[in-house]
Amino acid sequence: MASNKNMNKAKDAKNDEWYTQIEDIEKEMAHYKDYFKGKVVFCNCDDPYESNFFKFFALNFNHLGIKKLIATSYISSPIVYTQLSLFDDMEEKIPDGPVKKPYKIVINEVPESCGAIDLFNIETLVKDKHNELSHLIGDGDFRSEECIEILKEADVIVTNPPFSLFREYIDLIRNYKKDFIVMGKIENITYKEVFDPIMYNEMWLGYGFNLSVVYKTAYPNKLEANRKFVISKGYDPDEGYVKVPGICWFTNIDVKKRHEELIMYKKYSPDEYPKYDNLDGIDVDKIADIPIDYYGIMGVPITFMDKYNPDQFEILGFGKGERAKKVGVTPNYRGRCDVAYTLPNGKHKCPFGRMLIRRRSQDENTNA
Repeated sequence: MASNKNMNKAKDAKNDEWYTQIEDIEKEMAHYKDYFKGKVVFCNCDDPYESNFFKFFALNFNHLGIKKLIATSYISSPIVYTQLSLFDDMEEKIPDGPVKKPYKIVINEVPESCGAIDLFNIETLVKDKHNELSHLIGDGDFRSEECIEILKEADVIVTNPPFSLFREYIDLIRNYKKDFIVMGKIENITYKEVFDPIMYNEMWLGYGFNLSVVYKTAYPNKLEANRKFVISKGYDPDEGYVKVPGICWFTNIDVKKRHEELIMYKKYSPDEYPKYDNLDGIDVDKIADIPIDYYGIMGVPITFMDKYNPDQFEILGFGKGERAKKVGVTPNYRGRCDVAYTLPNGKHKCPFGRMLIRRRSQDENTNA
């Protein structure tokens, strides 16, 4: 990522809005192309002029059969208004300097003659009599009453929310029972607000998993390895493009991927699979090593989520902390409720980030 100084500054300010590249959006949305017909799509963390989510849906408005597209900007976005101003009064002068005004764009119609969606025909698009451009009263925060009222109108939310607010974001859109396809970090899976809905089959992972993607930020990229990756993808790191690893898509829209069966070939052997000291279960270090003939509790890496099929497996909980107690994990050699086992040399080990799962028998029906 960019320099530690700048990234820490962004973190402290909760100013971690990242700008997703359109090709990453296209790859994921290709799996939902039949879903969007007749839907109201809301991009509630997106400056329409900078957001490739907005541009993607505007460009594919007619192809996908979208009913309405709405996007709202946020007042503290580091890039808002750095492109093309749509208002004559976009900045209100005050003694201490300019104040940026957030706004929303509502697209009800995209003329076939509009062509590719770039900065200049977006201007033409929003001036169409069927579409709407207006200032927001508040700051454009997705948690504001104003944006929540827009949220209520939407059928589906598609965006890349600020990583630091992912818990709050998921809580909000789930509370309003909205469909969603959003980007997050792989470690978000461990959050209670995310893990519990996944465990109860109320949300799951999309197609793109543990990706390294190129994002645009307002900060320079000075890390050499990161710069090389960005350049290899055709972007200029001096223009604020950075590599961000561990990116995943999260959704509650059913996808074929979550019903694909994991092919297993290994058979259980006590010599190959360590048994936990503080739980009646075994540790499986690699997803490919999940035994075909074992139906007890297994601790697996978090990357299992990319292969999780609720018809084939049941998620029981997390192998660490308070959530582990609910599954029956007792204090280990360090007095913590983290799954642990004893190595042949007598030393103890707590494997990193284990999810606790169980394979379903053939006569079980999840109705997921």
